Amino acid sequence: MFTVEIKRILIVLLGAVFNAVSLNLFLIEANVYASGFTGIAQLLTSILTDFAGIPGISTGLILFILNIPVAILGWYKVGKGFTVYSAVSVAFTTLFLEIVPVQQLSGDIILNAVFGGVLGGVGVGITLKWGASTGGLDIIAMILSRMKDRPIGIYFLMINGVIIVLAGFLYEPENALYTLLTLYVTTRVIDAVHTRHEKLTAMIITTKAPELEKAIHAQMVRGITTLPARGAFTQEDKNMLVMVITRYELYGLQHVINEVDPNAFTNIVQTTGIFGFFRKEE
Repeated sequence: MFTVEIKRILIVLLGAVFNAVSLNLFLIEANVYASGFTGIAQLLTSILTDFAGIPGISTGLILFILNIPVAILGWYKVGKGFTVYSAVSVAFTTLFLEIVPVQQLSGDIILNAVFGGVLGGVGVGITLKWGASTGGLDIIAMILSRMKDRPIGIYFLMINGVIIVLAGFLYEPENALYTLLTLYVTTRVIDAVHTRHEKLTAMIITTKAPELEKAIHAQMVRGITTLPARGAFTQEDKNMLVMVITRYELYGLQHVINEVDPNAFTNIVQTTGIFGFFRKEE
């Protein structure tokens, strides 16, 4: 267990490095903005420096300040474990934003937009894959989605839309288009590394159904449907556990399955819609 948690922290740290490099070496100097709270922090830094005449306030510091109230809200509304690792991700990102120098590796704004989006997408993707987030927008979107029962993507679209409009209004209209390019690349990379779908269906083939049911229920509050199954090649009697989870619970489920039955076969598929009860509050 201790080894797994250390590995998880190292992955979160690596994700923070990717995010910091994406911003400081590609996006900031090109006035191209990332998604979510990172993009908001970039915009506020630009406004303070270019329009308010207040230089010296870094993107990392503003990002850290913005995430403080969100972390408190996430602690009570999303889950303590998820929020703790998200806070660790934000803290590491802030640290690396201060360490990595802000400079432009290329004068080509398209290269900056694409490579910044790729690196940012990798950073967010591997962080999500290991049961954390980069904070800010992920936590707020999850809470609003549960309150309003709307897809989480709507809130991502709304906040990122504001960033795109402000980027075009404050600077050149082209900057809004390049920001849109960055957001598209980031989304595609996150989709490739992890998954952007809010709900997933897990189908678990196992010979240890009772133990696995008990372990899953100890980890999360989700309904499980258990069906009889039989291996066509081995003719061995097994069970199939079917359950619907959110993408943020995927890491925890994978960890439980590996502990109880490492030989279980699990198929994770996208869930496009649900009719009936699905618990939204932990």
